[in-house]
Amino acid sequence: MPLLYAINGACSPPAGLLWGKQPQKANLDMADEPNFYISRRRRVAAWSVHLFTASGGVFGLLTFYAIYLQQYVLAFWFMGAAILVDSVDGVLARRAQTKVAAPRVDGALLDNILDYVNYVTAPAFFLLVSGMLPPIWNIVGTSAIMLASAYQFTQPEAKTEDHFFKGFPSYWNIIVFYLFFWQTPPWANLVIVLVLVVLVFVPIKYVYPSRMDYLTHNRWLRRAMLVATLLWGVATAALLWLYPETNSALVILSILYALIYIGLSVYRTFRPIEPLPRGPRRNVIAERLEHLRKLRQRRWPFRRRH
Repeated sequence: MPLLYAINGACSPPAGLLWGKQPQKANLDMADEPNFYISRRRRVAAWSVHLFTASGGVFGLLTFYAIYLQQYVLAFWFMGAAILVDSVDGVLARRAQTKVAAPRVDGALLDNILDYVNYVTAPAFFLLVSGMLPPIWNIVGTSAIMLASAYQFTQPEAKTEDHFFKGFPSYWNIIVFYLFFWQTPPWANLVIVLVLVVLVFVPIKYVYPSRMDYLTHNRWLRRAMLVATLLWGVATAALLWLYPETNSALVILSILYALIYIGLSVYRTFRPIEPLPRGPRRNVIAERLEHLRKLRQRRWPFRRRH
């Protein structure tokens, strides 16, 4: 019976057929490890990851509140917390296999919603009310940010198959931080914002910091880039901690990483690399079915528990 249910396309057999309780449905399309039965521990882990991702919305709300109170440095700390959540939740989701263990929540959709809030709406509101853009033109500049980013977020190829961002990837919170830190004039800020809005539509491939499989085949270089990203984050946080004071070494480190990031992005746009050849993929579904067939041959007690 379990074989018949699996072969006919059902995600799991009826309650009690194997283990005596209703099994959690699993997504057999997952290539990593399709499972017929999801343990409570795995379900809790998957839902915990979704909750962790959703906490980015709380940090977004606190960002708006800090901007409303004109506590701009505090607002950047909340933006940084949201960036931290966004940086690691994808790795956690893949490890917890949220698509299998908690399939009722679309993690990708949740992530995109929160990214638009934290990377676009919050920094645009910051620019709108902080006086960093010229009067009247602040509405024009922030409206351009919202519209261009809405276009980018709805593009199927906003994240390419080789794990790059296509077009300027709406790092508006980081841009606003640099404009605030350097105290650049409002008209210069407007020009920078409008140039970046245009770059949203230019098909340059920007490095995805947490997915660098196609940046280089050399794993040590990928690790070096990851370490550089972490150092940039530490340097930027230190600059925010020292504000309004500054530190030349931290500024150089932060700017150097930004230049490396831009240079690698442009280089890989015109010089992409081919994926490494991989061996034949395991047919894990067939292996699971074979395992169940052997269990039946041993006549295990697959009876319903009352």
